[in-house]
Amino acid sequence: MRLRQIVLLLLLALAIGAFVALDLGRYLSFEHLKASQASFAQLHAEQPLMVAAVYFLIYVLATALSIPGAVIITLAGGAIFGLWQGLLIVSFASTIGATLAFLASRFVLRDWVEARFGQRLADINAGVNREGAFYLFSLRLIPVVPFFLINLLMGLTRMKAFTFYWVSQLGMLAGTAVYVNAGTQLAQLDSLQGILNPSILGSFVLLGIFPLVARRVLAALQKRKVYARWSDQRPKTFDRNLIVIGGGAGGLVSAYIAAAVKAKVTLIEAHKMGGDCLNYGCVPSKALIKSAKVAHQMRHAARYGLSDVVPTFSFKAVMQRVRDVIQAIEPHDSIERYTGLGVEVLQGYGRLVNPWTVEVALNDGTTGPDGTPQVVRLTARSIVIAAGARPLVLPLPGLDEVGYVTSDTLWDEFAKLDEVPQRLVVLGGGPIGCELAQSFARLGSQVTQVEMGPRIMVREDEEVSALAQAALQADGVAVLTGHKALRCEVVNGEKTLVVEHAGAERRIVFDQLLCAVGRVARLQGYGLEDLGIPTHRTVQTNEYLQTIYPNIYAAGDVAGPFQFTHTAAHQAWYAAVNALFGEWKLFKADYSVIPWATFIDPEVARVGLNEQEAKEKNIPYVVTKYGIDDLDRAIADSEAHGFVKVLTVPGKDKILGVTIVGAHAGDLLAEYVLAMKHGLGLNKILGTIHTYPTMSEANKYAAGEWKRGHAPQKLLAWVKKYHDWKRGA
Repeated sequence: MRLRQIVLLLLLALAIGAFVALDLGRYLSFEHLKASQASFAQLHAEQPLMVAAVYFLIYVLATALSIPGAVIITLAGGAIFGLWQGLLIVSFASTIGATLAFLASRFVLRDWVEARFGQRLADINAGVNREGAFYLFSLRLIPVVPFFLINLLMGLTRMKAFTFYWVSQLGMLAGTAVYVNAGTQLAQLDSLQGILNPSILGSFVLLGIFPLVARRVLAALQKRKVYARWSDQRPKTFDRNLIVIGGGAGGLVSAYIAAAVKAKVTLIEAHKMGGDCLNYGCVPSKALIKSAKVAHQMRHAARYGLSDVVPTFSFKAVMQRVRDVIQAIEPHDSIERYTGLGVEVLQGYGRLVNPWTVEVALNDGTTGPDGTPQVVRLTARSIVIAAGARPLVLPLPGLDEVGYVTSDTLWDEFAKLDEVPQRLVVLGGGPIGCELAQSFARLGSQVTQVEMGPRIMVREDEEVSALAQAALQADGVAVLTGHKALRCEVVNGEKTLVVEHAGAERRIVFDQLLCAVGRVARLQGYGLEDLGIPTHRTVQTNEYLQTIYPNIYAAGDVAGPFQFTHTAAHQAWYAAVNALFGEWKLFKADYSVIPWATFIDPEVARVGLNEQEAKEKNIPYVVTKYGIDDLDRAIADSEAHGFVKVLTVPGKDKILGVTIVGAHAGDLLAEYVLAMKHGLGLNKILGTIHTYPTMSEANKYAAGEWKRGHAPQKLLAWVKKYHDWKRGA
């Protein structure tokens, strides 16, 4: 706490202390007010301006210091000045005093509160930014809510002072008028209870609830407005409870949940069930990574007391294994399985015709009278869009001439090759680019990875990026950061990528070019533009995953902000449940604990904040780090490299985020995901028995490092003295 804050806090404490010590509260009693009414009236008649100024100042000070007695002072305003003059003076004095209390709370306490409860307060501030003025106005309309408490608590948020002032001025006006008017009738009052009788209190409560009811009415009117152009097309009855467009992770889970609760649901998929993850992403890439890792271990068998050997293999066999793995998992996402679960699956292209109708052009070979694919129309009360994403392809001059593959197309294209690509250029330094660059290097390709940014895996901490780059380079990948791809050319019959670095051009010859610079949501082709649903990189949704049409939801990569299979499934639960039961209860999608992993070797896994994010968000943290090179199982497996890094709240064991680099990091992370989700700290992890010898002990030892760093040294000094005394020393 800064010196100015301490000084202000002391002054406030002294002022309140003086109020208590001098027993000034006796002047703020109902009895004293009634006894002094005649004196106040006479004084006001003699010196009206001075009395008004002194009264105004006293009211401001009492409110700013949160001193009890505002009711009595307000009554005095009515008794002395009458209704209209009293209302004018009290309204401005109370609002100015409340704003001073608001600012004092902000100046003295907010930094301290944010340091201790930064993440929680961030969520509150987000809500205040959206609807803070609305809820403040509602609270101000109910005088049974302690206004001084509202002043102090709002000061801890990021609400603008001007917003607080004008909302308070308007919101407190009704309550102020009641008390000032009561003050004009002071002679007829016997006690304060006579002011707020049950009927008056009930009226205030209704007044406070009114904005909430009005908000619901406005929402209903807005809903009616957005559907207005389609009102003549709304079906009287519906074919389905839910239609899902897209058969990837988000769509499959949405359909599964709907079928599980006995809703009638149709799932529409134009291509392959299972979406990107099964067919082009997670599954085939991990199968390739495993084959590449075995080849790597064979080359380095001496690490395990064996002889190094150069692996000999058929690249076609490696790619066939990838295909076999996909085929082994396909039944989990197959049409047959989901049909058995009660989901109607249609293979074709779905297009939104109106907010309740989807037109499906079937791709099963059936055609209509005009020879085009047969089209069926289905109606549903709710629709979930889960169309996924596709690889982003840079608009490089000459790219189409030299040819390229993406993370989607490489599996079919490379399966045609007899040998692994000899010279492979990978565009992109994100997780997909890193995983594939390392895998093909381990299988024998001469890999050059080109990244325009200053480092690969830029979302991770710098030390993680450096470690990842070192790992890729150790496997033979030429990692070129700070290199911008300019164009592609064919020179003397050879394919060439021209890049720029430090103002100079460089040419890279290649046989195959893999474009892995990211993925973009699929936003065209299924009617979003016809319905006017806003999109900006993703389908724009609210916190309930609703589009501008409350019955149309989006989930998965097409909705963002994450592009992970597990987050698509996570969002799908919210989308499906809200779509089916939203008229009773809507659930906000929870992104508070989202894990992810990059499956290079060593793996990189993370949940929550890392250091660079904590610094960007100005969130205080403490770092605890445990080196896996010290772990028994890692040493036994010749995997003794990497670390567990935990960020905690200063002075507490509450986990803000974890980054793990090492073998099986993605698996080790699960314990921290569970802990963060359920509010468990490092003390709980330390107190949990972990099997010996396993990699999971790294989590326990990281918690132990935190414990040692937070040992109560003063207490331990006294404990040492106790033991010395026990020995008679």
